[in-house]
Amino acid sequence: MLSKGYSLIIFFTFASMKFTANQIGEVLNGEVVGDPTTEVYSLSKIEEGFSGSLTFLANPKYTSHIYTTKASIVIVNNDFLPDKKLNLTLIKVENAYAAFTTLLEYYNSSKNNKVGIESPLYISESASYGKDVYLGAFSHIGDNVVIGDNVKIYPHTFIGDNVTIKSNTILYSGVKVYFECVIGSNCYINSGAVIGADGFGFSPDENGVYKKIPQIGNVILEDFVDVGAATTIDRATLGSTVIKKGVKLDNQVQVAHNVVIGENTVIAAQTGIAGSTKIGANCQIGGQVGIAGHISIGDNVRIVGQSGVTKSIKANQTINGTPAFDNTDFNKSYVHFKNLPKIIKEFNSIDNKLKHDL
Repeated sequence: MLSKGYSLIIFFTFASMKFTANQIGEVLNGEVVGDPTTEVYSLSKIEEGFSGSLTFLANPKYTSHIYTTKASIVIVNNDFLPDKKLNLTLIKVENAYAAFTTLLEYYNSSKNNKVGIESPLYISESASYGKDVYLGAFSHIGDNVVIGDNVKIYPHTFIGDNVTIKSNTILYSGVKVYFECVIGSNCYINSGAVIGADGFGFSPDENGVYKKIPQIGNVILEDFVDVGAATTIDRATLGSTVIKKGVKLDNQVQVAHNVVIGENTVIAAQTGIAGSTKIGANCQIGGQVGIAGHISIGDNVRIVGQSGVTKSIKANQTINGTPAFDNTDFNKSYVHFKNLPKIIKEFNSIDNKLKHDL
């Protein structure tokens, strides 16, 4: 029997190696239906499958493709029953999507399994790092930096003084982490992200000239946080800007100083969050949402894309619009808004008739 982690990493690292349906079924705790000796060496989408590839079927909308795909093995849910004869091998599992995601995770892990220190590279004498790290060329590792085990820092990355990066975290090329920030374990920071830039703090003097307010806090990313490409998270004026465990930020998200984002909240691209706003846990925030500063958003709130949030929102609501309000009320209002020209025309007609009758 295969070791689940090690065998799959070998599988994805060496494309020439083949694995049988029976071996993969054992790894995924699945039932093989068909030829257990069927071999695969690659992954594919079901509609683009080819001989020697492994794919999956989880969405019923794609069921028709299982009868035409040329993939050799398809992972399906336990309750799948074919309507026609299949010329392939099935692996039945409790959750096909989750099982295939497991394979993708190991594939991604094999790609990111770099180890070693490249040159040229600057590492301060006071910096320390753990086992199995990868430090890419042309990166800068500042004074008193602490890097945990299995951290991967890709080329052209800047790590400022007194930064801590915990184990199993990946920083892709071009990431900038300013001084004294803390990044947890198992985080993914994509290219171009900036962690800990100055918050937008300025105060006008008696002449109306804006004077910069020193931003002396930091940014804390807890464990399992994903940060998208070109996303910026500003350091706090005092204290910390905090991104809690499991938060997922898309590309080009702006998080201002002293913001707190609760556990497992997901935020889509081009959303901007102004300073000192607190966002709860398990929220879902669509793309291009604007959130004002110094407000609170409760747990389990959903904000529809392009909404403008100007006041605090209680937990368990779905809101929409600018300024944003309850999504059901928004949809009802929008029906009338679309008919506004017709309504105005009818109103004017009635008004003219009443004036005429008088």
